Amino acid sequence: MRLVLDAGALIALERNDGAVWRRLKWALRVDDDLVTHGRIIGQVWRRGDRQARLSRALTHVRVAPLDEALGRSAGELLTRTRSNDVLDAALVALAENGDQILTSDLGDIERLAIAADRDVDIIPV
Repeated sequence: MRLVLDAGALIALERNDGAVWRRLKWALRVDDDLVTHGRIIGQVWRRGDRQARLSRALTHVRVAPLDEALGRSAGELLTRTRSNDVLDAALVALAENGDQILTSDLGDIERLAIAADRDVDIIPV
């Protein structure tokens, strides 16, 4: 299983949200992979010299590129859901069956996951 992190999850880590940090530490203890994509990092990274918590968390996260294949998958999801958030769509396209998506955007992620036919757990932050 993997823990897929959206921007809201990363912001929660930066803000020192205890529940999100506990989930991240638990995932590491049971050898779950942590993953996001590079554009999500772009949403939250502002001043690295002042983002020590986020920087520490990211050392454990695999950051996938939002490349052509992922972009195409995201675009197809957007067509099916008639929505326009490429970053959320790419995050769902990155997820695999059995993953958990840690998100602050429950409604959009759930709609995208259904359209992608992904059997994922959506965990609110």
